[in-house]
Amino acid sequence: MKLCLDIGNSQIFGGLFDGEDLKLRFRRRLQRGASSDELGLFFRQVLRENGVETSGVRSIGYCSVVPDVNHSLANACRNYFRIEPFSLQAGVKTGLKIQYKNPAEVGADRIADAIGAVARYPGKNLILIDFGTATTLEAVTAERQYLGGAIVPGLRISMNGLEQNTARLPKVEILKPERACGRSTVESIQSGLYWGHLGMIREIRDRLGRECFGRVKPVVVGTGGFAGLFNGEGLFDAVHQDLALEGIRIAQELNA
Repeated sequence: MKLCLDIGNSQIFGGLFDGEDLKLRFRRRLQRGASSDELGLFFRQVLRENGVETSGVRSIGYCSVVPDVNHSLANACRNYFRIEPFSLQAGVKTGLKIQYKNPAEVGADRIADAIGAVARYPGKNLILIDFGTATTLEAVTAERQYLGGAIVPGLRISMNGLEQNTARLPKVEILKPERACGRSTVESIQSGLYWGHLGMIREIRDRLGRECFGRVKPVVVGTGGFAGLFNGEGLFDAVHQDLALEGIRIAQELNA
């Protein structure tokens, strides 16, 4: 079995694959100062609590946008699983043609999403929207050319920015409000966060489509923790929460 880990700015999103089947998903809040022992014990515990013996894990792969965690993570894999982990980073085989000016600048999470999406939609032009700590958009051609995209503050960053940089605005629950016209401070913040984010992402999506694909309509795929919040808004054609995990698994196999 393959253990795949997506190390984001806020959370560790993990999955255990048996072949191509994703058998287990789990999340853990990211602690920047976590030691290799803390991480290793957590991974072993979450597997055992779900009836999986750690001896059944044959390989571990990860993508990370948090360099400070990578050393502890790698040591956790070595010390608690006796496995040298695979890191999805610049220079490894991805099956993509990276068109960034400096390919090394592309976040590993964005590459993982693209690998996973290309595998699900071969021969299709794609726009990927990942709703994480940051919201990212990527354009990938039917020929597997990764063209680039856009990065904007995510919903939680936007909310924290309001709370931290104003005197009287509170943190609020992030949800879809019934009305755009809020009748309280909380409702007004929720309205601005949701409808503002939706409008911004829709505009960038449309511009990416025109610039990158002309009149050919791409398949738009949503992923990430907040993707489900925007279901029913016509923002994407499908939601696949596990794109990054699938991309890590595929990259492991390409580099085996």
